[in-house]
Amino acid sequence: MMATSPFVTADWLKERLAAPDIVVLDASWYLPAQGRDAEGEFRAAHVPGAIRFDIDAMSDETSPLPHMLPRPEVFSSRMRALGVGDGAQIVVYDGMGLFSAPRVWWMLRAYGVRDVAILEGGLPAWIAAGYPTEEGDAPPRERRHFTARLDHGAVADAQDVARALERGSAQLVDARSGPRFRGEEAEPRPGVRPGHMPGARNVHYAALQANGRLKDEASLRAAFAEAGVDLDAPVITTCGSGVTAAIVSLALETLGRPPRALYDGSWSEWGSDPARPVATGPA
Repeated sequence: MMATSPFVTADWLKERLAAPDIVVLDASWYLPAQGRDAEGEFRAAHVPGAIRFDIDAMSDETSPLPHMLPRPEVFSSRMRALGVGDGAQIVVYDGMGLFSAPRVWWMLRAYGVRDVAILEGGLPAWIAAGYPTEEGDAPPRERRHFTARLDHGAVADAQDVARALERGSAQLVDARSGPRFRGEEAEPRPGVRPGHMPGARNVHYAALQANGRLKDEASLRAAFAEAGVDLDAPVITTCGSGVTAAIVSLALETLGRPPRALYDGSWSEWGSDPARPVATGPA
């Protein structure tokens, strides 16, 4: 499934939806400003047989930071409770086409899952293809054995980021909007300073998308080049809380330039720590 692309099409999924080893996860998650209800939308319409994957419920509840990866044993337990087991071919989608699904794609890969793909165009593409949806809550599934083995190299912490900036060992690519990156807008989370990490580059995730899908290879390369990102050098991706950074990671993956890591704490952590340096203005 993952031989050539991290994506599968709606047609591909429809042909295989009844296969016993296919597991579909609805990973829809929305920012408060978007005014959408992921749970309500799932109950109204989802891919038949899909399981609701709640990013917040699957995160580290002991951390004050949003969406942080939980310990591997905790993630394993929660995946077992969802009825997702080792050896499954997992397809992830979201209700915007391409927004939160990459975060779950990255999470699963960080925990050692390799047979995971994203439904190209998400639920909108499934519906546009004329395929049916289901209503209501997903029925309980039989518990399966799931083993999470965290790839620590896929996850960067604040110290990793500080070392990369100091030594120039990796580029920091920030997926937030230009105004937030430059410090022209207040951050949505209380206590988080505006601005960016000194030396970071800004590639807004929206510049990599069109109509709920990644842009073509030439457009992706142009977006990175415009931001001064060297695709032949290591990259750590970051954003506000670790969700849209995964869109940048996904784009790099499709270009054959997988990033070194994703900074899980992202700006929510860095910007709230007065000991960390902050820059404003353009990169």
